[in-house]
Amino acid sequence: MQDQWWKHAVIYGVDVERFCDSDKDGVGDFAGLCAKLPYLSSLGFNCVWLLPFYPSTDRDNGYDITDYYRVAAKCGRLSEFQEFVHRAGEQGIRVVLDLVAQHTSSGHPWFQAARQGRHSAYRDYYVWSDQPPKPAPGQGTMFPGQEDSVWTFDDTARAYYYHRFYHFQPTLNHRNPRVLDELKRVVDFWLSFGIAGFRVDAASHLVEDPLDPAGKGDAAHTVLRELYAHITRQKPDAMVLGEVDEDEGKLASFFDGEQLNMMFNFFLNNYLMLALATESAQPIREALSRLPPAPENGQWANFLRNLDEADLERLDQQQRDRVLDLFAPQDKMRIYGRGIRRRLAPMLGGAARLKMAYSLLFALPGAPVVCYGDEIGMGEDLGADGRNSVRAPMQWTAGRNGGFSAAPKARLVQPMIDQGPFGLAQVNVAAQDGKPGSLLEHLRRLTVLRHQHLQVGQRDCHILECGPDTVLALGWRTPEQDILALHNLSGKPARAEVPLNGLGTDEAPQALLGQGTDGPRDGRLSVALEAHDFRWLCWMR
Repeated sequence: MQDQWWKHAVIYGVDVERFCDSDKDGVGDFAGLCAKLPYLSSLGFNCVWLLPFYPSTDRDNGYDITDYYRVAAKCGRLSEFQEFVHRAGEQGIRVVLDLVAQHTSSGHPWFQAARQGRHSAYRDYYVWSDQPPKPAPGQGTMFPGQEDSVWTFDDTARAYYYHRFYHFQPTLNHRNPRVLDELKRVVDFWLSFGIAGFRVDAASHLVEDPLDPAGKGDAAHTVLRELYAHITRQKPDAMVLGEVDEDEGKLASFFDGEQLNMMFNFFLNNYLMLALATESAQPIREALSRLPPAPENGQWANFLRNLDEADLERLDQQQRDRVLDLFAPQDKMRIYGRGIRRRLAPMLGGAARLKMAYSLLFALPGAPVVCYGDEIGMGEDLGADGRNSVRAPMQWTAGRNGGFSAAPKARLVQPMIDQGPFGLAQVNVAAQDGKPGSLLEHLRRLTVLRHQHLQVGQRDCHILECGPDTVLALGWRTPEQDILALHNLSGKPARAEVPLNGLGTDEAPQALLGQGTDGPRDGRLSVALEAHDFRWLCWMR
């Protein structure tokens, strides 16, 4: 039977360039990543997702690829990548790569050849038009304020090319079978190194056809189905994790068990941000009730923050404004008119609230995803351009360059955060490692709980009534044990009154996380919760 390990994955996102520099050039590399494998293993994450490390023009954090088949020289050698995958596997850590299949860099040889004339063998690798059509609703630029159009005129080609993202990222023409064949070759190359799968970047935009916006041509989802079938033929237990940030009505069309077996849960993330901002559990209950169920072979990937902006596009304007006003009160904290360019710790502003939020993340149905630095509560650098504000290098120690690199400051891939309450002197791994009560040890405990209690996070989760609007109660039943997770989103105490409806026994539950409590009375469990309190309670059968 196929090992559907991704259903129980606990995922850690790493930007190789910003994690650990081994050769003192100011840029993180695979040798540095290998040196930190004991740390990664100690965290308890069983899957590492690597952001792009391929050669690029360095204009969009590596998502502007110029060569799909090499490791960028600054990140090391292909042999060092292979060594990392091998050694990670020895420690039970699977490695997943970013598959940037929607576009290339304008510096990619395919695009440079395509520009040379209409008869170029690569011309049809991209989408060209003599007179660009008006974009269909919802298919405008992804970066308002930075890009004016999704079409750019190329002087050499004497035509307009389509780019859903930046103008230096021309969209690939997925109607061209040769393009799909190229992507399959890329997939085969990296699978040969023993990786566990791919995160498909901009997966929902692979199905768009700017020249046929009504979708009357080829089946829109064909490219995803063919890629998924190809990947899983080569590796039946591959994770194929899609970046699909769409309205709820479109989500099910991607999650049919034949295109992706995991999807980032952007929809739930929007409502998590709203719940944290309003201190109400109702937005989470609503989002969970509206989400399409994951297919039998699938799983949601939940997150609190990633290494892009916190995109609030799924909220209505009033809801979005409430979140922005609280978590991004200054204009410099906002981006694209819809997002927040901050890390989670400064947004939430308190250790108790932060720990509650991570406990909630690990309790929700789905696989939790945490990006580097968030396990210690790193902050943002609002002086950095755009989304780089949340991509500062990892803070290992309070020493020189936070232990990230021995290079001179001027050579660092990005300046360290060395000032303020989230500076490296205050927030670093060494200060929290092994320290009871630290955020780092809290995350370690959560990963242990997810591995020990595999039913937590699965789709047969029960949303329970509990009285106050500020408290979320989630329950799981198995033949061996029942688990109840309570989270108080409020900064004030609350009492949860939970009708168990067959969950648990008459005995007092065991406290897996947080304080214990007395047993239920007349089938109802009463629990007094402090501000931002959380409990994981267990009854053995």
